[in-house]
Amino acid sequence: MIVVLEYSLYFAQCCMLIAMLLCTLRLMRGPTAQDRVLALDTLWMVVMLFTLLLGISFANLVYFELAMLIALTGFVSTIALAKFLMRGEIIE
Repeated sequence: MIVVLEYSLYFAQCCMLIAMLLCTLRLMRGPTAQDRVLALDTLWMVVMLFTLLLGISFANLVYFELAMLIALTGFVSTIALAKFLMRGEIIE
């Protein structure tokens, strides 16, 4: 049973790395600002999930706290970028 968990964690980590690579590619080459914001939003989500996978792999609680910090920072930055694209200003 543990061998299956290890292989599934390795597979999930490889999939997350591929997703990070594709999100970074879209972030660099996105034709519009909205595409770049969506790629950045997806990138922080994938980084958070990758951090959770590392926490499961190493059985360390620090990774889970780091994932929570990444989630909060990513959420606030997504809201700020969306507000900036809609109105041209962040703080009213």
